[in-house]
Amino acid sequence: MLRWIRQQLGFDPPHQSDTRTVYIANRFPQHGHYIPQRFADNRIISSKYTVWNFIPKNLFEQFRRIANFYFLIIFLVQLMIDTPTSPVTSGLPLFFVITVTAIKQGFEDWLRHKADNEVNGAPVFVVRSGGLVQTRSKNIRVGDIVRVAKDETFPADLVLLSSDRAEGTCHITTASLDGETNLKTHYAVPETAVSQSVSQLEALQAVVECQQPEADLYRFVGRITVTQQGEEIVRPLGPENLLLRGARLKNTKEIFGVAVYTGMESKMALNYKCKSQKRSAVEKSMNTFLIIYLGILLFEAILSTILKYAWQAENKWDEPFYNEKTEQERNSSKILKFISDFLAFLVLYNFIIPISLYVTVEMQKFLGSFFIGLDLDLYHEESDQRAQVNTSDLNEELGQVEYVFTDKTGTLTENEMQFRECSINGIKYQEINGKLVPEGMTDDTPDAAVPRLSREEELFLKAVSLCHTVQISYDQTDGPGEPFSHANGFTTQMEYYASSPDEKALVEATKRMGVTFIGSNGENMEIKTFGKSEKYKLLHVLEFDPNRRRMSVILQAPSGERILFTKGAESAILPYTKSGEIEKTRVHVDEFALKGLRTLVVAYRLFSAEEYKEVERRIHEARTALQQREERLAETFSFIEKDLELLGATGVEDKLQEKVQETIEALRLAGIKVWVLTGDKHETAVSVSLSCGHFHRTMNILELVQQKSDHECAEQLRRLARRIIEDHVIQHGLVVDGASLSLALREHEKLFMEVCKNCSAVLCCRMAPLQKAKVVRLLKTSPEKPITLAIGDGANDVSMIQEAHVGIGIMGKEGRQAVRNSDYAIARFKFLAKLLLVHGHFYYIRIATLVQYFFYKNVCFITPQFLYQFFCLFSQQTLYDSVYLTLYNICFTSLPILVYSLFEQLVHPHVLQSKPALYRDISKNSMLSFKTFLYWTILGFCHAFIFFFGSYMLMGEDTSLMGNGQMFGNWTFGTLVFTVMVITVTLKLALETHFWTWINHFVTWGSIAFYFIFSLFYGGIIWPFLHTQDMYFVFVQLLSSSSAWFAIIIIVITCLFPDVIKKVFYRHLQPTSTQKSQFIEAYAGVSCMDSVCCFPEGRGGCSRLAALLEQLIGRCDPRAARSWSDSDPFYSNDRSILTLSPVEATHC
Repeated sequence: MLRWIRQQLGFDPPHQSDTRTVYIANRFPQHGHYIPQRFADNRIISSKYTVWNFIPKNLFEQFRRIANFYFLIIFLVQLMIDTPTSPVTSGLPLFFVITVTAIKQGFEDWLRHKADNEVNGAPVFVVRSGGLVQTRSKNIRVGDIVRVAKDETFPADLVLLSSDRAEGTCHITTASLDGETNLKTHYAVPETAVSQSVSQLEALQAVVECQQPEADLYRFVGRITVTQQGEEIVRPLGPENLLLRGARLKNTKEIFGVAVYTGMESKMALNYKCKSQKRSAVEKSMNTFLIIYLGILLFEAILSTILKYAWQAENKWDEPFYNEKTEQERNSSKILKFISDFLAFLVLYNFIIPISLYVTVEMQKFLGSFFIGLDLDLYHEESDQRAQVNTSDLNEELGQVEYVFTDKTGTLTENEMQFRECSINGIKYQEINGKLVPEGMTDDTPDAAVPRLSREEELFLKAVSLCHTVQISYDQTDGPGEPFSHANGFTTQMEYYASSPDEKALVEATKRMGVTFIGSNGENMEIKTFGKSEKYKLLHVLEFDPNRRRMSVILQAPSGERILFTKGAESAILPYTKSGEIEKTRVHVDEFALKGLRTLVVAYRLFSAEEYKEVERRIHEARTALQQREERLAETFSFIEKDLELLGATGVEDKLQEKVQETIEALRLAGIKVWVLTGDKHETAVSVSLSCGHFHRTMNILELVQQKSDHECAEQLRRLARRIIEDHVIQHGLVVDGASLSLALREHEKLFMEVCKNCSAVLCCRMAPLQKAKVVRLLKTSPEKPITLAIGDGANDVSMIQEAHVGIGIMGKEGRQAVRNSDYAIARFKFLAKLLLVHGHFYYIRIATLVQYFFYKNVCFITPQFLYQFFCLFSQQTLYDSVYLTLYNICFTSLPILVYSLFEQLVHPHVLQSKPALYRDISKNSMLSFKTFLYWTILGFCHAFIFFFGSYMLMGEDTSLMGNGQMFGNWTFGTLVFTVMVITVTLKLALETHFWTWINHFVTWGSIAFYFIFSLFYGGIIWPFLHTQDMYFVFVQLLSSSSAWFAIIIIVITCLFPDVIKKVFYRHLQPTSTQKSQFIEAYAGVSCMDSVCCFPEGRGGCSRLAALLEQLIGRCDPRAARSWSDSDPFYSNDRSILTLSPVEATHC
């Protein structure tokens, strides 16, 4: 019983074997010893919460945040002890933040529940009780036989039993899983393919044994045992027999399959895994600043507590006549009293930690991310694809990138292949008018004539047109008819589909040259050689894998001989060839690579009857193995793919995407180093790097390739390091191959990194997917901790994309796996420039200012409270009313900074794109450096001192400021300080704003107006639910005093005037590149464009002040004037002091 309870709670899961046994149609053995395995039901659950656990689970997650937990502790302290402020002051902001976040997360989860219910409630047909029964998707069990019709999606992972086609094949598309839109053929085993009716399937006796569920979409190991007339027939099952949940049936009327993985155990569900949480540099800085401010808070609380007891050492202050202690207070523990006072001061000053910072940052990131998707400059019209944001938490990280790691194929290139050249039997050929012509010769045969091909040329074209996994789509495919029946007049009705663009390009090329692939029906492949039809029996397909880097087919020719055709990378084919023009072909392959072509080598092998019998036996044993199937298959394939006869090689061109060269150059000017990581061969990669501008022609290219040992690799690295030092003026580029990289990373990481960092461009070729991720991790963890970005379009780029600080997927032709695993997705590489140089720049300056400003305004807010204690004997008397304490961060100062953080632009986007060097101004987290943080903090303390002592000087000596001689009290003093503070911090943000929109104006002036209206309303009525009416008529009295108005104006100007002076002088004496560009680009072609002082019209007060200062320091002639005209490219909403530019006033 105890074991059962532990299993239900998940502490002691039931034992699972490495394999699962599925009885088709749930026809279990009749003997009593069989215990059925327990499998998951077919419900998909992507939601996080239920009705019952939402509140406790959501609260637990939110209070894991240190700021939320801190405010909860403060709130509980206020409830437990006698504190100077109401618990509402901490509880209400905390409740607001928790509620807003909970509503957002609850709404998102409700949408997930809604989507889950739609999927789980979808109608499906299942074979039960001798007939087809309609049920809901969630009711499918493992072992059920499911019927799926054309264009329907598979409701579970099914092993194909039969289809409407006699050979038991079907076509599917997996676009929703990996984005590949090509049709893929899946097969049923012959013993079940004949069971095409419900009655036959009901009578089928078969058992499927397969591996337990795993996430890999392309791996499935199993076998099916079919019992026919008392005899057991065992057949292997692989990925080609498995129909994945989420894939869609195409070009097939219906199929029947048995469910083997259901619900959350299906491969699609297992790929829902959460990516590791990435945290931006800004978030890390924010947490550091919070800790510093927590230290300031503790210091103020401890100092106040010590000073209180120091002051109370004198009897007259310890127990004054107006505040005598009770007997209980006199006898209470002094330690407990000290702790109680410390906690009371902690509560009093707790607002120095800005709780609303987190919710504002979340809102800014969430709302700001929409700008990327709405940017029409990032919209690709041809594919109708917009940029998409998968992770809004990293927006500002786009402005901090120092290294870009990019894939080549499909990222820098179009991944649209065009056949260009080939080498057959040591002779180079090119395609001219659809005919193979030896290099240097012209096509002089008549168009109608059938070209004469040598035996080698014809065998080469046949090998290329047969060695592939290409599928053909027909205009009319309904019905189980033979695909070959469409052969006549077929050329206009078919389209090739391939998982690899190379294969499609090669098959299309052979078709133009007269050897046309007509189709495959699972058992036969048919080609037409200059109109003559030939059928080859397809015996085996040895699938491509990245370790072998080749694929093969074994066919039986019409003559009866058995032949192996293989194609792959030259390093994967040439070492296994025994005859043919090997050296000439190797030279041609290198020549193709130097031209930037993608190369494949083609070879063949003839089998004798004895050899083929051994091949057949080995393949069957390897394919039916349940344990270590991949290793046994690899061993078998190596045995088969040897003693090859070389036929030749192909050269296919992959065009560069548009504006790749300009984008790489822009990134280089922005101070970003670009590394290209590709699986292509050395020569091809170098050629493409030169053509796309990654390597310059004048660059000194260093090589670390073909290293055989650790010692040899270390020596070469030292030579390269010396050469870089000696040629210090020249720019260097480094080329590394995968094998040498493995050696370099094993024991010589530091030396390798030293060489890499001194090179302006690095190219890594022959890279495996995991090596790409290792390189990114190496840079990430180096002592400088640079921010890295990885961009790619294929499944082989996923590990690199997930490893980098920012991962970007290209919506290319290699599927959507890169897009699904990325933080951002764009349609073309050229969009990366705007994403980083414009959006990254804007997001970073916005959130950096948001964070600094939040700490600044909270220092302004709470420091007067601390100073006030010196004037009230540290009695913990609050300076502000509780309502003001509560609403300061929620209402009075929240909207201007949120709007600023959404719309701010230091300079126009076109300027940022045309001057990439401006990106350097914000690099290395410069706007959140300790120096900048210190400036904002000290500024906050200075302003707070001016607020407090400015108001004190006004009221300290003579408090009878009313016309009738009535005196002001402490609440009026606190309200005066609070009023000055709200106006000053709002205007401070206005000074920081460069890009003014009507929304900025509305929230800036609206916030100040709202404060005044609210205060008049709040203080003008006696509120029955308030315990005290301290603020009744206080604000009205304050505003009725002309002295108070004078104080407000003087204090605000005193705070902000030095800031204006500082900005103007800094802009003239130490301007940044961004500041220099703010007007220069806007006034292109204007002779007098150095300063706003040259434009007497349309200037604000700050501009006039700046003009006066410029005249005083002799940098502008007031006699020179220029009027605004409609033709001037001036942005009329940009009128702040920060638009002043450094002056070269000679023309003025």
